[in-house]
Amino acid sequence: MAIRPIIRFPDSLLRRAAEPVTRFDTDLKALADDLLDTMRAAPGVGITAPHVGVALRLVVLELTPGEVGVYVNPERVAASKEMLRHSEGSVSMPGITEEIERPARVTIRYRDLDGAERSEEAEGFRAICHQHEIDQLDGIFWLDRLSRLKRERVVARYRKLGRG
Repeated sequence: MAIRPIIRFPDSLLRRAAEPVTRFDTDLKALADDLLDTMRAAPGVGITAPHVGVALRLVVLELTPGEVGVYVNPERVAASKEMLRHSEGSVSMPGITEEIERPARVTIRYRDLDGAERSEEAEGFRAICHQHEIDQLDGIFWLDRLSRLKRERVVARYRKLGRG
C-alpha cells in the first residue's frame, strides 16, 4: 500500500474517459489499497484511479471512517427526478468547493474486486458522491457541471490560492 501523487487541475488527464477494468487480480486490489491510502492522505471521501493517473474505471469511497466501498466499472442505471444541491470539490483541486445540483437518488451497477456484479441504491450525500466519481471516470471534471461564470470564478479562486 502506498500514497500516490494526485493529478492536479488543470491537467488534461482529468478529462479523459477511463477504460473498463477487465482483469480482477492482485494488481487491481493493490491499486484499490493505494487509492484508499492516497484518498485518506489528501484528505477526501472519494477518489478514482484517474486521479492518480491510471485510466481505469475504479472508485474508492469512504464516507464514514472505516466503511470503505470499492466500485469497479460503476455506472448509473437510474436516477430520481428529485434534485439535490450539495457542495462538491476534488482531491485534484484541493481547497475549492462549489454547489452543484444532481439527482437526489441513484441506482448504480458495478463489480466488486473479485468481479462479482453488484448494484446499490443511494440517496443524499452517497448519491452525490457516486455521480461525482462516475463523472470523473467519464472524463467529466466536476467544474463541467457549473455554469461558465461560476466555473471561471472557481478557477480564479484556485489560482489565487497559488495552486492552478
